[in-house]
Amino acid sequence: MILRTLATMGPQHAYGIASRIEQVSGDQLNLNQGTIYPALIRLEQHGWTQASWGTTENNREAKYYAITKAGLKGLKEETNRWRQMSSVVEKLLAEEQ
Repeated sequence: MILRTLATMGPQHAYGIASRIEQVSGDQLNLNQGTIYPALIRLEQHGWTQASWGTTENNREAKYYAITKAGLKGLKEETNRWRQMSSVVEKLLAEEQ
């Protein structure tokens, strides 16, 4: 979700990423700092994002994250993996009807 947000919106700070995910989900997903920061660190360690410091619209200093070429490739792979897994879950749930 983070990678898709960055691919769609361009560089964002953590609060902006979380806000966008909450907005797109219709407020069904509420991400807090304990959720989003570890994910951002892992993505950066994998080379899927790159971070730099910038100033927010409120004139505060924040770390901005941007998706890398490797991140775009990873997004494609993870999207395919998710679609396969959700297809399996749908098949299993359909068996119960």
